[in-house]
Amino acid sequence: MKRFFVHLALIALVFTACKKESDNPGGGNTGGGGTTVTEADKIKDTTLLYTRDIYLWYNQIPGSFNPRSYADPNAIMEAIRTYSNEPGFTGPVDRWSFAVKQAEWDNISGGIAGDKGLGIFFRTSDDLRVSYVEKDGPAGKAGVERSWRITRINGNSNINTTDASINFIVNAIYGSSPATVNFTKPDGTTTEITLTNTTYKEKPIILDTVYTINGKKTGYFVLNSFLGDQTEIAAGFEQSFAKFATAGVTEMVVDLRYNGGGYVALQELLANYLAPASADGKVMYRETFNDKYSQYNETVNFAKKGAVNPTRIFFIISQNTASASEAVINVMKPVTDVKVIGPRNSNGKPVGYFPIPIGDWYIFPVSIRIVNQLNQGSYFNGFTPDSRVPDGLDKKWGDITEDCLGSAVKYIGTGSFRAVPADRDAEFKERLAAYEKMKVHKVQALVEDRSGFIPR
Repeated sequence: MKRFFVHLALIALVFTACKKESDNPGGGNTGGGGTTVTEADKIKDTTLLYTRDIYLWYNQIPGSFNPRSYADPNAIMEAIRTYSNEPGFTGPVDRWSFAVKQAEWDNISGGIAGDKGLGIFFRTSDDLRVSYVEKDGPAGKAGVERSWRITRINGNSNINTTDASINFIVNAIYGSSPATVNFTKPDGTTTEITLTNTTYKEKPIILDTVYTINGKKTGYFVLNSFLGDQTEIAAGFEQSFAKFATAGVTEMVVDLRYNGGGYVALQELLANYLAPASADGKVMYRETFNDKYSQYNETVNFAKKGAVNPTRIFFIISQNTASASEAVINVMKPVTDVKVIGPRNSNGKPVGYFPIPIGDWYIFPVSIRIVNQLNQGSYFNGFTPDSRVPDGLDKKWGDITEDCLGSAVKYIGTGSFRAVPADRDAEFKERLAAYEKMKVHKVQALVEDRSGFIPR
């Protein structure tokens, strides 16, 4: 099926496609006996009907599942995740099926944000750092940079990984109210900035630069998302890889540590820029649906773009690396030498979906499975780093002494990764615990634009 570089809305579904009012697709005794069925009930019923049809694990959903017992389509999608048993894994594997209001998704998918424009994470249990900054967001325009330490928020200096502190931090930084934040910069100077949510356009390509390491030209490319203005992002890929080609790059470091995924079309495009010339025309990936929709199964081949032919690719990952960003790693593994660097396994999302409109909602039941040319694609536990090093939150983007980039640089220069001192193991554990508590994750999505596709 053709992939487009523009956002395509699916044909709207009319509620006459729903069950008649006296029906209750979830079983039980709601909706019968002359009870008036609300528009909200119809949306819930249709959510289940389409999920029973398109979901990868549709045949595991029990007949007694009652959609009207849930608050909204997103609650239904979260409940459906329970019914996703996969051979070789204990417990459900689906952690991603969701629903969202159409207006909100149109902003997210188009790269339109309305927040303070920064990410945060703990370096240690009492050391909160700026992990990334959106150039055109409030923090970016105020001059905030990755690596700055946050010492006080709204007058509160109790910044640590306790539950109460994390709840306060998340509400202040990611909430809708203005936040006055005190920062300490790498040079020891301090500043206080009040950040107010504004609407802005995200710029997912954070950095492209070239290093010479032991005589080898190495390209470093930081990509924060595969969501946004696809035409603009595609143009950015072209510009970056032209720069790498002109410099004679033979080694690539692709930093996807905060990349939660996005459009399959952009994942494909990046893979075609990264692929060696020898991969041209060979299978990139195979995409499959459940057995009701096998006619949509598809094989996609590499179509090499640009003149960069890296002999090796280092991917920097974290627990935030998911979906389309993991798919890039997976499809590159059979065609070139791939090394993975990061603090812990990636998210583990080898599946995807596309928006199905119901009323003013889009539902996203997992419906697509993607494997590489070797039919590998069951990485529900994520990719394990070859070099397990912390996220160097105390360094700016592109600093070759930063833990993750530094490990790649050391390998390129010496053939071995950076060793991590034993006393930093506690730091790993603190960060993992904080990540699980904060539960503020970027969108984890492997999304297709499918025009006119409506489940039966």
